Amino acid sequence: MKLRWIAFLIAFALAAPAFAHGDKKHVVGTIEKLSTQAIIVKTKEGKSVEVKLAPTTTYVTSDDRPAKFVDLAVGQRVVIHADPKGTDLIAATVKFSNAKAASASASPQ
Repeated sequence: MKLRWIAFLIAFALAAPAFAHGDKKHVVGTIEKLSTQAIIVKTKEGKSVEVKLAPTTTYVTSDDRPAKFVDLAVGQRVVIHADPKGTDLIAATVKFSNAKAASASASPQ
């Protein structure tokens, strides 16, 4: 009986992260194009994925600080949690590398 209980807990622990974001799709890559209506992300597989923006979209830096759309720039790395709506993806959250921090750490001292 203990073995079944342990097996159940292990199975639950492994499955729980899969449900953490519900039905959201994750788009990970680099911003290729940017407009107030959508972000086009180039994934590591080389595919361009369009994610539409909504008034409810939230923006967060990689260190979990609140941000705004104007903080985004082409070339930044992003992780977008998006809701599928028909054939479209609508961004719920856009998490991105802080360009100012990245450029400061890249500049020679």
